[in-house]
Amino acid sequence: MKRLAIITTHPIQYNAPLFRILHQRNNINLKVFYTWEQSQKGQVYDPGFGIHREWDIPLLEGYDYVFVKNSAAEPGSHHFTGIVNPTLLQEVKAFKPDAVLVYGWAFWSHLKLMWLFHDKITLFFRGDSTLLDEQQIHPLKIVMRRLLLRGVYRFIDKALYAGTANKKYFLKHGLKENQLAWVPHVIDNDRFGTVTDVERQKVLEWRRELGYTDTDCVFLFAGKLEPKKNPMLLLEAFFELKDDRAALLIAGNGELEPMLKSKAAENKKIRFIDFQNQTQMPLLYRVADVFVLPSEGPGETWGLAVNEAMACGRAVVVSDQCGCAEDLVRGNGFIFESGNKNQLTELLHKFLDQPGQSVQMGIKSRELIDQWSLTMAALKMEEAICR
Repeated sequence: MKRLAIITTHPIQYNAPLFRILHQRNNINLKVFYTWEQSQKGQVYDPGFGIHREWDIPLLEGYDYVFVKNSAAEPGSHHFTGIVNPTLLQEVKAFKPDAVLVYGWAFWSHLKLMWLFHDKITLFFRGDSTLLDEQQIHPLKIVMRRLLLRGVYRFIDKALYAGTANKKYFLKHGLKENQLAWVPHVIDNDRFGTVTDVERQKVLEWRRELGYTDTDCVFLFAGKLEPKKNPMLLLEAFFELKDDRAALLIAGNGELEPMLKSKAAENKKIRFIDFQNQTQMPLLYRVADVFVLPSEGPGETWGLAVNEAMACGRAVVVSDQCGCAEDLVRGNGFIFESGNKNQLTELLHKFLDQPGQSVQMGIKSRELIDQWSLTMAALKMEEAICR
């Protein structure tokens, strides 16, 4: 059985289920090395949400892991020198892996490990960056970034790409087709896709508490209220609908929160709720009819909230700056040009003009996301690692 060391900063609600199912399948002997030691306390400060948060689902059960001492002066995953692990190399070597999988290179210890292990052990890499926001970057910076990233990716043997846009990114930065393996970007579809009768009743009650009627078409934004996600564009497009059946729910916190609430203050069909933890998210998506992710970047990579909404059987409207758009929006919603308010307004109108369309698209979402499952991701990772 291949021994795989996984290097990543901290427990994440998207990755933990994949590590767990890989352990259960028993085809790879894996151990996860968490390099942000301080995150083992559970609660971390999220600068995007502007709050301290702690996930309310288990993230450390069902697989082998260790938190490696992090001696950074300012610990955290938000900057390069926030991850400094003096003993990481020794601890990984002691595990005697056949291969190492690194999540993200832009940390001191991760990059150092990639450099030191280059040509000594098989190195896999996982990241979900794309080329989509390069139109917002000065050409000289793009040239400099190309040179930097080509140098970084020379250290690795193979990249596990998340989707089409991510694959194009790796190819642009020097990797060859035979150095790429598809491991889909997934969430726990079963957790989001299954609700009890009691939970369905809670959804109906939550919708009524928010003041929405059965005939309302509720559009949902859920995420960080930050410029990168561009919730302001959705708010402005919503103002253009001029239809009593249209309703908007904005869930989350962040730097744009005061401005958004001020602009929406007089509109009774717009509601705001705070950041919702993981156990509430499957219910939140079901309160709405259509999920909208209007991101403009820079720095928007995939958009896993789209996976979550689809697993909940919801239609989606996604900007072309989201890395998932090309792969996940196929007859189950619409893609619009980032920043184009008129186009977004027109697409939102379609759900009002054709009642029932959101239901049909939601059914299609559920069918499509079944292809992007934990089992599929585990299978593809095993193929890449064990080949």
